[in-house]
Formats: sequence, C-alpha cells, structure tokens
Amino acid sequence: MAEEEGPPVELRQRKKPKSSENKESAKEEKISDIPIPERAPKHVLFQRFAKIFIGCLAAVTSGMMYALYLSAYHERKFWFSNRQEIIEPVYFYIGIVFGLQGIYVTALFVTSWLMSGTWLAGMLTVAWFVINRVDTTRIEYSIPLRENWALPYFACQIAALTGYLKSNLNTYGERFCYLLMSASTYTFMMMWEYSHYLLFLQAISLFLLDTFSVEQSDKVYEVYKIYIFSLFLGYLLQFENPALLVSPLLSLVAALMLAKCLQLNVKKGSFVAKIIKVINFYLVCTLTITLNIIMKMFVPHKENGHMLKFLEVKFGLNMTKNFTMNWLLCQESLQAPSQDFFLRLTQSSLLPFYILVLIICFLSMLQVIFRRINGKSLKETVTLEDGRIGERPEIIYHVIHTILLGSLAMVIEGLKYIWIPYVCMLAAFGVCSPELWMTLFKWLRLRTVHPILLALILSMAVPTIIGLSLWKEFFPRLMTELMELQEFYDPDTVELMTWIKRQAPVAAVFAGSPQLMGAIKLCTGWMVTSLPLYNDDDLLKRNENIYQIYSKRSAEDIYKILTSYKANYLIVEDAICNEVGPMRGCRVKDLLDIANGHMVCEEGDKLTYSKYGRFCHEVKINYSPYVNYFTRVYWNRSYFVYKINTVISFQS
Repeated sequence: MAEEEGPPVELRQRKKPKSSENKESAKEEKISDIPIPERAPKHVLFQRFAKIFIGCLAAVTSGMMYALYLSAYHERKFWFSNRQEIIEPVYFYIGIVFGLQGIYVTALFVTSWLMSGTWLAGMLTVAWFVINRVDTTRIEYSIPLRENWALPYFACQIAALTGYLKSNLNTYGERFCYLLMSASTYTFMMMWEYSHYLLFLQAISLFLLDTFSVEQSDKVYEVYKIYIFSLFLGYLLQFENPALLVSPLLSLVAALMLAKCLQLNVKKGSFVAKIIKVINFYLVCTLTITLNIIMKMFVPHKENGHMLKFLEVKFGLNMTKNFTMNWLLCQESLQAPSQDFFLRLTQSSLLPFYILVLIICFLSMLQVIFRRINGKSLKETVTLEDGRIGERPEIIYHVIHTILLGSLAMVIEGLKYIWIPYVCMLAAFGVCSPELWMTLFKWLRLRTVHPILLALILSMAVPTIIGLSLWKEFFPRLMTELMELQEFYDPDTVELMTWIKRQAPVAAVFAGSPQLMGAIKLCTGWMVTSLPLYNDDDLLKRNENIYQIYSKRSAEDIYKILTSYKANYLIVEDAICNEVGPMRGCRVKDLLDIANGHMVCEEGDKLTYSKYGRFCHEVKINYSPYVNYFTRVYWNRSYFVYKINTVISFQS
C-alpha cells in the first residue's frame, strides 16, 4: 500500500510550486553567484577624489585665465585714447563672448582629460591652444562672429559625447553626459546657421564608429535621436526655418533609423553578417541622397545654393564670371592653407606630435577593424597591458572626426578654426596617454625595459618636457604682448562714425561695402542696406548690386540700384576704388569688370567697351549727370559720403 501511494504524493508536490516562486529562487541563485565587489580602501577613494578635484580646479582656472587674458589683450591691442564712458553695453557684450571662450577652453581641457585619464593632458591642450591662437580662433580681431558664440557649445557637446561613448562609464555619469549633450547640441544648432553641417560630419563619424564597433550601437542611436529632436525644435523656434528640413543631417539620420528597422539579427562575425554590413552601408548612403533630393523637391528653400556653386567652381567642376562666386574664391579664408600655416604649427611642436598620435591611433583602429573582419572577438575591457588603444570607441570616433575635419581644412583654410582646437586636444591626449605609448611598444616588441613602466614614465615625462619648452619659448612673448599698449589709430573711420552720429538723420539708410556697413551698424546703430553675411542668396545678390558703385556703370544705373534698396546716403571707400592688390583679378573692381564684360578673363572672350568711367572716380569730380543724382555732404582722406537726391535736378 505504501509503495502504491508514494508516486501520487510526489506528483502533487511538483504541481504545487508557482512560477513566480521559481523565478524568485532563480534570481536569488544568480545574485548569490555574482561576486560582491570589495569596497575600495579609504586612501584609494581619497586619491580619486583629490585627482578629480585638482583636475576640475585646473580646468575651471584655465578657462577663467584665458578669458581674463583675452580681455587684457583686447584692452592693450585696441586701446582708444579718446574713448568715452556711452559704451558700457558694448563691454558687457564683449565680456559675455570672452566668457564663452573660457568655457570653450575648459571643454577642450575636459575632453583631453577624459580621453587620457590625466588632467596634465588638459593643461597641455590649453597651452597649445593659446600659443597657436592665430590658427585656433578669430576672437582677437572679429569678436561679433557667430562662430565665437557657437563653437564653445560645440566643444561642450564633444566633451559630453566623449564621456558618453566611454565603455566604463557608470549609469549616473552616462545620464549626465546625455543631458549635457542634448542641451549643447540644441544650443549649438540655434547659435550658428552652419551648425548642422558640422553635426552632419559628426553623424558620419558616429555611423562609421557603429559600423566598426557594434558594442556602442545603442548609444550611437541615442545620439541620432538627439539630432532629430534638436532639428525639429530648432525648425519650430527659428520660425520654420526650411534650411533645417533640407539639411543633409536630417536625411542621414532618417536613413540610419530606417536602415536599423530593416536590419536582420544574425550571428556576429559570420559571413552573412559581413555581407549585411556592406548592404547596410550602401543602403544608408543611397537612402540619404534620395531623402535629401525628395526633401528639396517638396520643401521650398533658397538655402545654400551659392555654396554648391562655390564648391563646383572651387574644385574646377565649373567656370563662372559671376562676381559673388569669384569674390568668394578670392577670400583668404576660403583658399587652401599657406606654407606659413604649417610652419607655425611645426614651430610650436603641435603638428609633429599630432601626426605621431594620429598615426598610432589610426593604425591601431585598423588592427581592430581587421580583427573584426576575421571574426575574432574583442575584449570587453581593454587594459594597459593589451596596448590596443584603437579598441576604445571614443578613440575611434575622434580619429574619424579629426580626419574628416582635417581633410576639409586642407581645402578651405577658414575651417582650421574648427580643426586646430581638435588637433590641440588630440595631440595632448596622445602624448599623455600611457595606452598610446604601450600600443607603440607592443608593435616594437620592446623587451629591454618593462613596457608598462616605460609607458607610464613617458606619459609624464614627454608632456612635462613639451610644457617646459613651450613655457621657455612662448611665455615671454605672451607677457610682452600684454605689456605693450597699442592704440587703435584709424582717425578717418572714427571721424566718419562721429559725423554719422551727429549729422545724419535717425531714419537715414546708408549704402556701401558690406564690411563698412557692418561697422556702421555696430558703432552707430543706423540702418544699412547690406551686412557681411554670406549664407543667404538674396543677401549675396544685394551685396553684388551695391558693389556696382565701383564698376563702370552710369550714374542713372547706380541711382536706380540704390533707391531700390531705399538708401539715403552712399559711402565710397577710397581703399576699394583705388585698390592696388597683389593679386590682379581679385580686386573688387576687377571682379566687377569681369562680371560686366568690361575685362577679358579668358582667351576667346570678347571685351565689351563701356562708355562710362568708373563710378567711384567720376562721382568725385562733381559734374553732370553725377551731381544731378548725388550731393557730397562729407569727406575725408578715406571716405566720401553722398546724399542720394530724392528730387533730381538736371544741370548743364
């Protein structure tokens, strides 16, 4: 009887336990299997805290010192002996811009510190940035530029992105980096009309990072969401700016999101996975171009048509006699870098160390890529002994990004102000990183000295030697610049601004070169017909029309052009009218003659004869018909101001 009743009892006992209890017990078993990490000793925690505290203090101090240096340098460089006390709002504006530059330097400091693990890299970054300030910033002589407002936020975004991509970041640090990245991305996009192009290059870098390193795929797509959010919020708050809808950034991110939805889950490292990677890459490129074309077909826009034409002419794909295109090509900032540029970077030791760091990181990155192609698994945590700096996702991103920026800077010199700060940060990170030296020693198979010990020594010794040499050579120069008092002496311009404030009607509208009009707007607040902004087709066309005052056109033509823009006063600059430039064909009057057909620029072109003299010369002579349309009201050695007559009186 007992043997027959036994089995049913066992079956009933197996049916009674609930699934929730099983899960809880399984969880308990798993938790018990996980080893509990030991608490770090107090002295280790104190060392970490002291390291972070000193690094943060050094970063903030560097930013504040740089802002104070800019203020002192500006006072010494552009000192006015007859300065009045009506200018406090201007100094508030300048102080805000200088403060942002301090944030800019602090962000570069933090980025280099995050990558290398030592704040010594941040100090070296700041030193190189200040020493090479001719190539790192235009703040010294062009304070009101929008890039001076925008680039500090871009630097903060890069610092946050660097921290976000790190593999060993805890949850709280990851959230903080994500929030900072979101805020700085949106602010950067609102500050500068060209911001979405820089973010487009960044998105390409992240796309390539995702292609080469699957571990950070989820994080990369979170960044894409930030781009989409910032684009649409910027579109709404910038009064439905169509430029953001037809931006290549939006097309690329949309293509990446669509490609992810279509992606298949296959075993990593298999032949099928490699084929899918190639197909995915082709799909993203095709979708990006297609979506951008579709958006431009359905969204009315006038944005950046001149930029595409400029690039066509720049790379020799097209020829033109258009004044605006040829004038842009003649601008120094849009030409290729000169030899002096590379010489300056070499003298400060920045370029040689940057090239060394870039080569080591790039080759290490290629090793990682080939290892993945061959199906070899990568280590979850890269240690110093491994000597594989190219496995770190933030390093891969920065290598790709700096190569893209550098390639563009080699074609257009003006982009050096975005690239060279990056160069300072990357070079400083490399020489201060033990991992980089360890990677090099692994390749050299160094055995005479312990490689880890040597890497640690070099990561401290090399930046120290560089810092001491920079201090010895460049610090006396910086101090000399701050000691010298250089007065801003341009009496003709000061007299012109004074006359406008005292004699011109408040409702007067002035016409002249965009650069002078920008100065008048800033110094006096009076209305002007044009400004030195080159991101709008209509504004560029207006500038070209106003520049006709230096062409061989009739008085009637010039009068019609100026009155169409409701101008009351015309200012002729003697420096442009009698310009003797080193490059014939790049003077404003030459470009106007080419565009109007009054000068032969190529073989086979026909020279069109103009029966009128150059307007800026003829109007000074005060004879009919020029005096019928224009009355001279003020002049000095550099400027001639004419009132545009509302009632035309014809004189013999």
